[in-house]
Amino acid sequence: MKVFVIGANGKVAHHFADFAKEDNSIEEIAMIRKAEQAGFFEERGIQTVLLDLVKNSIDELAEAMKDVDAVIFSAGAGGSGLDKTILIDLDGAVKAMTAAEQAGVKRFVMVSTFRTGREEMAKENDLQIYTIAKNYADEWLKNRTQLDWTIVHPGMLVDTAGTDQIKVGMGQDINEIPRQDVARTLISVLHNDNTINKEFEVLTGDTAVEEAVSKL
Repeated sequence: MKVFVIGANGKVAHHFADFAKEDNSIEEIAMIRKAEQAGFFEERGIQTVLLDLVKNSIDELAEAMKDVDAVIFSAGAGGSGLDKTILIDLDGAVKAMTAAEQAGVKRFVMVSTFRTGREEMAKENDLQIYTIAKNYADEWLKNRTQLDWTIVHPGMLVDTAGTDQIKVGMGQDINEIPRQDVARTLISVLHNDNTINKEFEVLTGDTAVEEAVSKL
C-alpha cells in the first residue's frame, strides 16, 4: 500500500514514518516543504516529494499522488498565524482532497482536532479560527467528495512514550494521548476498512490500538 503523507515533517507523522518503516505492507511517500527535512526520511529509506501545500497547485499535488493508494493529511499551521491556519488547515486540506480525487486516489485519512461542530466553533478562545478551519475541512471531506474517508480526532497531544492503549468514540471528555499512539492509530486505520466513512475521537485508554480500531 502506497501512502502519501501530507505534513510528513510533523511530530505525529514522524512517528508514523517509524511505524511505516517497520510495516512491510506500507510504502510511505513523504511530502515535505523544505529540502533540509529530507534527511529524516532518507535515513529510513522513505521517498520524499518536495512540495508546498500553499504554493503548489492542485495539478502538481495530483501528479505527486499518482499510483498512490491512500493519503494521510496531517498538516497544520501550528500557530503560525490566522492566515496560515486558513491556507493550510482549511484550503490546503481541500486542495489535497481535490488532488486525491483528480489522481484517482480513493482512501483519505484526515487528522483533525479533538472536537468540531457549531458549539465548538462559537467558543471565543485562541483555537477558534483553527477549530472553524478544521470543522469545514472535515465537512468538505464528508459531504463534498467521493473519497473513502476517515477522520481521526486526537485529544491533547503529548510527547510521552506511547502505551499502545487507547479508547475511541465520539463525545468523550477531552484528555491526553501521546503522539506516538496517534501515529499507531493511523497505521491501524489504513489496515481496517471498517473505518471508512467514520470519524472518531482517540484518547489514552485501556484497549490495544488494533482491537479498538477494528471494533469501530
